[in-house]
Amino acid sequence: MPEDAQSSTRKVLYVAILANIAILIAKLLAAWITGSSAMLSEAIHSLVDTGNGGLLLLGVKLSSRPADELHPFGYGKELYFWTMVVALAVFALGGGASIYEGVAHIIRPRGLEHIGVTYAVLGCSAIFEGYSLYVALREFRKLRGSMSLLEAVRKSKDPASFTVLFEDSTAVLGVGIAFAATLLVERFGIKLFDGIASLLIGILLMGVAVLLGAKTKTLLIGEGVDRNTLRSIRDIAGGVTGVERLGYPFTTFFGPHNVLLTMTVQFRKGFSSIQVESAVDQIETLIQQRFPDVRHIFLEVDTVREFRSEDSVDGVIAPQKAVDSAAETLAQQ
Repeated sequence: MPEDAQSSTRKVLYVAILANIAILIAKLLAAWITGSSAMLSEAIHSLVDTGNGGLLLLGVKLSSRPADELHPFGYGKELYFWTMVVALAVFALGGGASIYEGVAHIIRPRGLEHIGVTYAVLGCSAIFEGYSLYVALREFRKLRGSMSLLEAVRKSKDPASFTVLFEDSTAVLGVGIAFAATLLVERFGIKLFDGIASLLIGILLMGVAVLLGAKTKTLLIGEGVDRNTLRSIRDIAGGVTGVERLGYPFTTFFGPHNVLLTMTVQFRKGFSSIQVESAVDQIETLIQQRFPDVRHIFLEVDTVREFRSEDSVDGVIAPQKAVDSAAETLAQQ
């Protein structure tokens, strides 16, 4: 991960952890004083968020280790693993515990005491959570460029950044739900609202955990770059002198900013080995200048000649044909 991106991610995580610790202490005191189920759910939420921030920091640290013999492409996927652990923690500990509390207080509703304390804690929580969300949005905006927020989250390969966004957004919504429930209990005396609020917070947490887990899963199992980037890579390689035909560019992420690219390249007849070597160097240089995250490039030279013309579209070998041909080649060796 580039130093500036890693520094930005660490800053967001430190702010989120400190904010959650302060809020956790306040919420636990308020839950003990008032007996509010919603407040206890919010305290559980803050506890889980604090632990999750620590796990993400661990993931960032472990993922930055240099490559070695056993892990030649580095340890970037450590971050994806720990993000998946965070998603499971949010689902089971945050969502599960909040739903349990909500159901328990719906079955046996309890009145709230010291309402003023609850409002004071919720106000402080809104300030701290709001500031943490502001910092996360500000730092994420630096990385997203001209893309919209939703598009940037969808295309981001750095789960630490959008995980904090998800958690802080959920925390702000949770504070809003707890505030609304407390207000309804105070105004109308319907104790059931406190348990319902806890239930809603739990469902919200589980929903965020599912989204986070689904996003991280695609990265763990080997997601590649988007189609536009693949098209650009192909155009760059195809524009180099001597290139006659290109295989399908296969890519996968080994970390937020660590991409492996492999592609077959066929040069026109009569191209000398010196010219081929020069052209290959040019292709690699041009691709890495345009896409610095593509750190590992492996070009298989002069292998697509075995493909039939009907197996290609616009001079590019179809992905399945490339896989099938590679398998046949290995079987013959």
